[in-house]
Formats: sequence, C-alpha cells, structure tokens
Amino acid sequence: MKMSRSRLALLALCLVQWVSCRVVQFQIDLTWEVVEVAGALRKAILSNGQLPGPALWLKQGDDVEFLVNNSMPFSTTVHFHGIGQQGTPWSDGVPGLSQAEIQPGDQFLYKWKAADYGSYVYHSHERAQIEDGLYGPIYIAPEDSVARPFALVSETDEQAMLEAENHTQPIVISDWRPFTSEEIMQIQTDSGVENYCSNSVLINGKGSVFCPSQDHINAITTEQQKQVLGNGTLTDMGCLPPQAIVGTYPSDLSKVPKGFYEGCTPSEGPTEMFKVNSSSEYVSYDLISMAGASSLVFSIDEHPMYVYAVDGRYVEPLLVDAVTVPIGSRYSVMVKLKSAPAGDYTVRVANNYATQVINGTAVMSYGTAPNQSSPSQPYLNEAGGNATATTVFLNESRVVPFPVEAPALKADRTYILNVNTINASYIWTLGNSYPMSNEELMPPVLFNRSSISAAYSVATLNNTWVDLIINITTMGQPQHPIHKHSNKYFVIGQGTEPFTYSSVEEAMEYIPQNFNFQNPQMRDTFYSPASNTAPSWLAIRYFVQNPGPFLLHCHLQMHHTGGLALALLDGVDAWPMDIPEEYSMPVMPE
Repeated sequence: MKMSRSRLALLALCLVQWVSCRVVQFQIDLTWEVVEVAGALRKAILSNGQLPGPALWLKQGDDVEFLVNNSMPFSTTVHFHGIGQQGTPWSDGVPGLSQAEIQPGDQFLYKWKAADYGSYVYHSHERAQIEDGLYGPIYIAPEDSVARPFALVSETDEQAMLEAENHTQPIVISDWRPFTSEEIMQIQTDSGVENYCSNSVLINGKGSVFCPSQDHINAITTEQQKQVLGNGTLTDMGCLPPQAIVGTYPSDLSKVPKGFYEGCTPSEGPTEMFKVNSSSEYVSYDLISMAGASSLVFSIDEHPMYVYAVDGRYVEPLLVDAVTVPIGSRYSVMVKLKSAPAGDYTVRVANNYATQVINGTAVMSYGTAPNQSSPSQPYLNEAGGNATATTVFLNESRVVPFPVEAPALKADRTYILNVNTINASYIWTLGNSYPMSNEELMPPVLFNRSSISAAYSVATLNNTWVDLIINITTMGQPQHPIHKHSNKYFVIGQGTEPFTYSSVEEAMEYIPQNFNFQNPQMRDTFYSPASNTAPSWLAIRYFVQNPGPFLLHCHLQMHHTGGLALALLDGVDAWPMDIPEEYSMPVMPE
C-alpha cells in the first residue's frame, strides 16, 4: 500500500515502552548498507539503522499501525511472526498470498490488533532476506485479567516474578554468514550444495568468528557426527563435508567459495552484556531464534531458569538448565538471581544440529568486579550437549499449557504432507515443492484464489478442524521447525516410524500412546521429531476461524525458499470480501 507524503506526516511515532495509546504507530526505515557484523563487513538490511531491528512494545488490545519505508534497491515485505491477524489477513506480509511486494521507494502500512499477549517477532518474508538481518522482537504485555503461572513456582516470590516480567528483555539468537542471501541461493544453484553452515552465532546481533584448531574441533566432534564422518573430520568451520549433505545429487565443489563450509577466517566483534541486579531477585528474558540453519540451545552458567511461556502463551513453569529454541520459536524464561553480587556469568548459545559445531557467548553481569576466582561453570558444551552429568534440558513432552485448552477429538479434514528433497539437496517438498515464483502472484491470492495452483495449496472450510500430518519420509533429515501463519495449532501427536495411516483417527487404533488430547501444546512453530534412524512424523490440529490465505512452512530459511511450504486457503466458504479500501486490488473473476 503506497502512502502519500501527507499521510506520512501524520504518523506520530509511539516508541515509548509500555505505550498507553489505543493506536500504536511504529515505523521502520529499511536500508541496504555495508555493515560490520561479527567483526567482518558485508551488506545487510538495517531497520532504522540497526540489526536486529528495534523492539516493538505493546499492550494486549492495542491496535497497531506498522509503517515500512523501503529505501532498499529491491522489494520486500514484513511478516509478524506468531500474530494471529484475526480479521486482518491483508497484514500477514506474505508476497503473492496477502499482498504485493513493497517496491523500492514505496511504503506499506500494516494494521493489526495485538489480541494476544507474549513474545513475537517481525521479519522479512520475501525470498531469503531474513539471512540479511531483517528481523526484530515484539512484546505484548498481558492484560491484568490474564492469569499468570508464577504462583506455581513460589507464592512468596510471585510479586518479584511479576515485576521481572514487566521488564522482560528480548534475546534474539541467530547465525550469520559472510554471504548475502542472494549470493547463498546462487552458490546453491551453481554448486548443488545446500547452505547448512554459518560462520558466527549472534546474540542480539553481536558476536565474533572463532576458528579453533583442527585438534580442538576433533575433540568436540559428537558421536553422531563421527558415525557420519567415518574416517573423516569436520571442516575448519566445524561443518560436515558436503558429501554427507548432498548425497546422491550432483554437485560441483569447485563452485563453492571459501567460507561456505570450509575456509574459516577469524574476526572479533562486540560481546552482548546483560546487566542484572541481585536486589531484583529475578530477571525475565524472551528467547527468540531467527537463525537461518542452526538449532540453537541457550543457557546461563550456574543460573537455572523457569520456562514460563512458549510461543506467546503461558505454560506451567519448568525448571531447566538449557533450552533448545527452534527457529521461529519464542521461550520466555525467569532466572532467579544470586543473593549477593557474584561477578560475571557466561551466556552460551550453541548449535545442536549434527551439520556443524558452532557456538557464541554473551555475559550476564551483576555489575561489580567479579568475585569468582575461576570462570563460571557451564551447563552446555560447545556442541550444544550437556557439560555436566546433571544438566537438565527442557523436555518438550513435559510442557503443559497454562491454562490447558483441548482440541476437538476428531478432525473434519486430514492432509498428509510428505517432506523430502527432490532433484537437488536444496529443493524440498511439503506435499509438493512450493516455488519462490509464487511470491510474485498477481493479484495476490487474497484477491483471487485462482492465482495459485492447486498443487501448492489446500482449501479448508470455516469453523472446521483440520489435521496436518508432517510426514518425514526418509531418515537423516534435520528436525524441521514447522511454522503456521494465523492462529496456533495443537501438537497432538508424533512418532519415529513411518506414518502409514489415512488419519489420526485410524492411527489412534494402533498407536494411541503417540497422541495427546488431554493437555497438548499450542504452538505456531514446532519441530518435527528426529529422524536419525527411521522416518518420523508430526501431527498438528487447528481450528479454521480466520478466512484467508496463510502459509505453512519450515523455518529453516533455505528449506523454505527451497520449497518446503504450502498455502492454506482457510475458510474458502467465508473468504474475505470487505477488504479495506486502502488494501484493495483489482479482483479477477474466479
């Protein structure tokens, strides 16, 4: 939606934390600049001159006007990850589905309601621009009437935890590469080698490139990696050699540049510092993963944490030492502080995918001269595994929503979506392979459902329950973080064997132990189960209540651009007709 200069002049920005106005106006100016990240220069997308972009602070119930000025030499869109967009499908930010691309020099005003509390994130949804840094945190403070779970931890400490939540801080964890997203996709095409390595792990955009010795890399290589490597070794970037990734597909390693999977070049960047005060008793963090190809595990040395919300919804608090944050997921954690100033403690973030050993660090500081005589003791090792025999990792099977909501016991429609590679290591299917050319559909599907081929979409009826079976058809695939736009889904079942049934109802007759209808998680992003030794599957169920075109996709960036996506044409019997004039486009006949 292109805006007039007079309209722009009317936008007074409410950028203060805990905004009290009913309509919150927020603006990001996007530029394409050479910037230093992790101590090395490359072009990247800056939002208001920074990476990650500025945080958007809201209160539940606010109406949001989010203005995007595109001053870059290429088109873009912005998606509000986890935001339900109930009644506002034109603001979901998916090119070809809900809008046309925002062209260079144009503006687009997204309007939506902050209906749900919790932690979210905005990011680009065009091509692979997340790899270039277009992302920033969103926090929506809950209404006073929303029940909090903190008394389940301690009634005595409840007030201190409420105060910590009121001042929660986002921690955006991500990975970074020396190549732009367009360069990465061209390297994949030229070489046949999928992008699966990074050169740095960033914490709030800060980090360095470390190049350990080969002896050190060999010493921290995991048993799983050794089984894949045989007599080989990880590269000097800690990556599996491409032969282990490409498989039987053709490849030309001469087309792979230095720094793609080998050729480590060290560089030193800044280290993120989190200041805490023991008098506060607790500190709250919202962990947000915007990685491209890494499964990042988070921990703070010597500081266990209560996981109290996941994907923007409260859960019964669980005390853990480390949390794996799937790409696109958000985990809110409450950390009990030490009673006396105790110096500095290392914050560790490590990749636990078998494709690469890589990690990054930050510091949580009590703001005094360190009292400890030795470095803080880690829960987490450099490969994302346990550094001690007693380290407690979050077990997703123990996560219980607060309060519990239950789905319908039977779905009205089932879609079984096979996940695999086809023709090349970087071309994926989710049923079929969703082409990037769908981002250029005109008019977008919202305005003409026939714009998209039936091969790349499924249609649902409003007020019905739908099951999606994410069917990992071959062993050895990474765990896929499956993200659904619009309303959340229930994680009702999973297994590590082939899904040979026509529906969940049929599967329940044979493997009822694989399903949970009592207290299933409600998520917008969740991993498919590991498929190390056999195919696997994930069953998710959602209620169609927001008519419009919404995307389902893997949040591994090159899997998404490689086709692991599907358009959900929700509520085709109640398709939006009353589209606000400023968003309307010419509609072609069906």
